[in-house]
Amino acid sequence: MLQAPRENPVADVAAYMADVGARARAAARAMARAETAAKDRALEAIAAAIEAGAKDLAAANARDLEAGRARGLDAALLDRLELTPARIAAMAEGLRQIAALPDPVGAISDLRYRPSGIRVGRMRVPLGVIGIIYESRPNVTADAAGLCLKSGNAAILRGGSEALHSNQAVASCLHAGLRAAGLPEDAVQVVATTDRAAVGEMLAMEGVIDVIVPRGGKGLIERVSRESRIPVIKHLHGVCHVYLDDRADPDKAVAVAYNAKTQRYGTCNTMETLLVAEGIAARLLPELGAKYRAAGVELRGCERTREWLPEVVPATEEDWETEYLAPILSVRVVADLDAAIDHIERYGSHHTDAIVTEDYTRAMRFLREVDSSSVMVNASTRFADGFEYGLGAEIGISTDKLHARGPVGLEGLTTLKYVVLGDGHVRT
Repeated sequence: MLQAPRENPVADVAAYMADVGARARAAARAMARAETAAKDRALEAIAAAIEAGAKDLAAANARDLEAGRARGLDAALLDRLELTPARIAAMAEGLRQIAALPDPVGAISDLRYRPSGIRVGRMRVPLGVIGIIYESRPNVTADAAGLCLKSGNAAILRGGSEALHSNQAVASCLHAGLRAAGLPEDAVQVVATTDRAAVGEMLAMEGVIDVIVPRGGKGLIERVSRESRIPVIKHLHGVCHVYLDDRADPDKAVAVAYNAKTQRYGTCNTMETLLVAEGIAARLLPELGAKYRAAGVELRGCERTREWLPEVVPATEEDWETEYLAPILSVRVVADLDAAIDHIERYGSHHTDAIVTEDYTRAMRFLREVDSSSVMVNASTRFADGFEYGLGAEIGISTDKLHARGPVGLEGLTTLKYVVLGDGHVRT
């Protein structure tokens, strides 16, 4: 039976967080030297604990959902908060996929002889202590912990108050798995207080936490980016585009554009703006408009869009730069590929953008020139995900260019150091 979490059990937040940090730092040293087999045993044991505790996880999640509805959380947040049976099963499967991945820690690359006789290479090593600050999604607790564990890091996880019971229930599974594998429970600590001061303490823990990963709404990420004294892996928001080229296969274009918006509304890789080449607009817009209407999607379009879909709400300048996370879609008819790329550069968030075309040259131009962390050809933006990319899971998506970009999996949670192998060599 999973232990019931306590509500705000912390009196002195600063002292509590200092203790969490000290224990994480000690655990990070143990994790850095942990054998791959031990880490994999822990992941398998955590997955088994999640499956065995599915009913308890669902019960804890039901408490959070009930409280969320009472607080007036919107549909998108409630969707992110919910742990359905399928999502619980996916947490366990994600952990097993991480266990099956190669361990990046200790791998030496680019080893080569120098004229002096020494060999120089680069070894992949853990970052140390990773702080994750996130909202709503309790599955992040398992995904983030699993990735940090396999990559040899310790983790401090601070979830939102709306998911308190769910996160603590998942934490019980994590600790059970770590104990079973003989690894320190402090390798994964889920902050036990909902006091917002805990976030401020984490952001100031230089020398204790090595990197911060925020996952949540724009307000959270802006605060973390503004206040953190620690390097941050982040994306601010996901204004994702699909461009339907006039050399697109119509069936592919409709399928990709429909899936990119409607497969799930509340995610950062959901399409928010559809760009349609004027040469194919008359062929595609009526069909897409009917499908979106049937799905309950509100369309906001430019003047050209409204020539074919007169019932569409006129789009404002603000619409082009808005991440709706809701069944709302902006639609713009553009002259050609150049106009589409110009629009993406002006209004996009460098997250994920896709083109649908049968023209190889245009596809390659789009891949080269669109400056986003994921760029796709003839595929839905919903594929921009660590699980779909074969990472097992992701700790987040980065739109920065240093040190990781795109979905951040195991390698993104490690760094490289130079190693030198000699045999008594001295420099002359």
